[in-house]
Amino acid sequence: MNIVVTGADGFVGQHVVKQALQAGHEVRGIRRSASPADPASTLVADLTERWPVPEPPDGIIHLASLAAVGRSFDAPQEYISANTAMLTRIGEGLLAAGTPRTRVIVVSTGALYSPGRGPADESRPLAMSSPYAVSKGAVELQCAYYRSRGIDMVIVRPFNHIGPGQSKGFLVPDLVDAVDALSGDAPLRVGNLDTRRDYTDVRDVAAAYVGLLEAPQVSPVYNIASGRSLSGREILEAACRSLGREVPQTIVDASRIRPTDPQEIVGDASLIRRELGWAPKIGYEQSIADFVASRRPAVAADRA
Repeated sequence: MNIVVTGADGFVGQHVVKQALQAGHEVRGIRRSASPADPASTLVADLTERWPVPEPPDGIIHLASLAAVGRSFDAPQEYISANTAMLTRIGEGLLAAGTPRTRVIVVSTGALYSPGRGPADESRPLAMSSPYAVSKGAVELQCAYYRSRGIDMVIVRPFNHIGPGQSKGFLVPDLVDAVDALSGDAPLRVGNLDTRRDYTDVRDVAAAYVGLLEAPQVSPVYNIASGRSLSGREILEAACRSLGREVPQTIVDASRIRPTDPQEIVGDASLIRRELGWAPKIGYEQSIADFVASRRPAVAADRA
């Protein structure tokens, strides 16, 4: 297959590109700015402004977006404008090419689900608990519109994902950096570590996206999730084990607590398990250990 991956230089994009190439696909990545290390197949474009692929590919995995939930509260309109504009450029670009038979995997978020008892499946009502979630809800409405115009758009709602290559601004990198920087018995300033989230390794997430492009038939929406929740405190303990550090005393910093933050978010990925046979293979302890190792190039783990 001829595949285009937007956000190819991002946390998830790097793993998607690697796995798609290993599966024998021809891959072109799109990133916003050029790098000397880019392969010749890399395209450089601001997707809020234009779609740079004149000939429609067999498949698109659309990863590019503003994705840090916490930052979205400080720049709500920026998140909504940027994330919807990118989907518009893709959709209109494909329509201009004559509504080709291109399957587009559009990454939404499991953070859209309303709080409820037990894991959320794809039928759970949606809620908008952050400007980031609002932006993804709007993107999903765009997908419905472009499907009505004949484009094969498949929505994926991944829950939290972790693993090697994740950048600052997310729980695991921020906790690892903070613990690593502690000296002596100094306490660690944290947000609410009692909230619980569903964590899946990024390499398992990438495998799901590539598998959905390859599948002969697919449903309109899929959850990508492990099906279990972990507290921030459990993540902190695993990070400390990987760093070889004792778990420090913690002090809650009220400024780090997000408004409207649900107590628990956990996903039900039974649909993709039934239809594609996908299931996560890498546990959270290994994900965190591999993240820590990836920060030390000499011992970087490669479990893709």
